[in-house]
Amino acid sequence: MSAKLMIDRSHGQHLFREMLRIRRFEAKCMELYQAQTIRGFLHLYDGQEAVAVGIMQALDERDAVVATYRDHGHAIARGLGMGPIMAEMYGKLEGCSRGRGGSMHLFDRASRFLGGNAIVGGGLPLAVGTAMADQQLHPGAATVCFFGEGAAGEGEFHESMNLAALWKLPVLFVCENNLYAMGVPLEVAEADTEIIHKAKGYNMPGEQVDGMNPVAVEVAARRAVESIRAGNGPWFLECRTYRFRAHSMFDAQQYRTKEEVAHWKERDPIVRMQAWLLEAHLMTPAELDEIEAAVDTEVAAAVAFAEAGTWESVDELERFVTMDEVPS
Repeated sequence: MSAKLMIDRSHGQHLFREMLRIRRFEAKCMELYQAQTIRGFLHLYDGQEAVAVGIMQALDERDAVVATYRDHGHAIARGLGMGPIMAEMYGKLEGCSRGRGGSMHLFDRASRFLGGNAIVGGGLPLAVGTAMADQQLHPGAATVCFFGEGAAGEGEFHESMNLAALWKLPVLFVCENNLYAMGVPLEVAEADTEIIHKAKGYNMPGEQVDGMNPVAVEVAARRAVESIRAGNGPWFLECRTYRFRAHSMFDAQQYRTKEEVAHWKERDPIVRMQAWLLEAHLMTPAELDEIEAAVDTEVAAAVAFAEAGTWESVDELERFVTMDEVPS
């Protein structure tokens, strides 16, 4: 079994545009956070865009996505509108979670984006449950579960992997290994720094992929999803990547050197994709300008949408503590 991928002008520019949308959106979020317009927690995805964008190319509308608290990139790549996401950041009623979730809890039922999760590894058992339901009710659907390498030390990681393998559940486990669990270096936390080896303990197929290359991620994801849809059970991908910014806006980031960050920035997936597209004549400088202008316009529109949003009434404060009705 193999997944083949032809990168033509349209698809190449699509991958670039999607990564750029995430990067520019988050740059604006950081600006708004520093102005105290956005409050709470903020975990930026800079540097890891190739993972979310590459994975989403293998999915369709029947599939489900479970994300982490660093979920802006996943949400945008999945197709959630920037407006509802930004409104959620503002805490406005028009946000994708009615302003109740904020940065770490983006959710959209229509696109089966089942939310970010503030608990490390918290999405793993949720993904297993979703996949179990889909196995019975929606054969052929896959559930993608994103998590960081820090979650690989959690008990729920091992429990989820074991159950998924035992029951041959349609789950794609995607480990975004950015080498740091908050401020803890991978080599300090794991005796075996190759997270992919953990899949072998559960007789689960998988592979390690360059998470700074959206094409490599997409090829691996298509291969995995093809196997999952065929009923072969779960698959594991370890995407080796790197976050350019701190763990969160509260992180002084004193656990790594500027030289290390600069080294990884030389592999910036957006910069490299842009250079490749131009060199391969799959994008002209004029087209690049058009893409950048369109993305900037989209981000500005998202901010305007959030600014014009409304606050939820205090009378609604107790809504959703319990479910009003079971959705059909």
